[in-house]
Amino acid sequence: MMFSFEFLIRILPDLMRGLIVTIEATFGGFALALVVGLLLALGRRCGVKPLRLFCDGYIALMRCTPLLVQLYFVFYVLPSYGIRFPALATGILCLGLHIGAYIAEVYRAGIEGVPEGQWEAARALGLKSYPLWTRVVLPQALPPMIPPLGNFLIGLFKETPLLAAITVVDVFGAANNVAGLTYRYNEPYTAVAVILLTVSLVAAHFVRKLERRFTSAKR
Repeated sequence: MMFSFEFLIRILPDLMRGLIVTIEATFGGFALALVVGLLLALGRRCGVKPLRLFCDGYIALMRCTPLLVQLYFVFYVLPSYGIRFPALATGILCLGLHIGAYIAEVYRAGIEGVPEGQWEAARALGLKSYPLWTRVVLPQALPPMIPPLGNFLIGLFKETPLLAAITVVDVFGAANNVAGLTYRYNEPYTAVAVILLTVSLVAAHFVRKLERRFTSAKR
């Protein structure tokens, strides 16, 4: 079947609507993952043993079970117990909780990368917890975190097609719908490949700029 640019232009609005859903799910899930990861990282450094064990168990559970299984459980099993979320909200929630377990390790590595002497010097100066973290720890821990966090953002963008399993129509789901209705596959899937590649390259470019900015500021 010949590639038709005319057909491609006709289906672009449907693909763009799907792309908006993809971006919403990606950034919503990533924002939640940043918060979840930070809470887990701090919880693992806490002196309360039950909290540390809970955080360790949560990370192990999320990292050892597939995201698709988690999506099915939240969307199809929990409603049986009266817990129900809209499809897109379920996708954002599962993406955030799942990726947050990985981001916790990024936070942990960044925080532990701050030399112990910096902690001791800050405490010797009498710094309380808030200025200790905002003025000493985070300015040194954040720059090494940016590349892996950027990789997780781009990876999360490419995980959103899994949300089709819970009826969320992202850009890939929109292409599937077009292909199923028209039996034309070249145009929708080629367009999706180009769209995903373009957005990923743009995101990678901004991550590199952010990394250079923080690195130069550190110097």
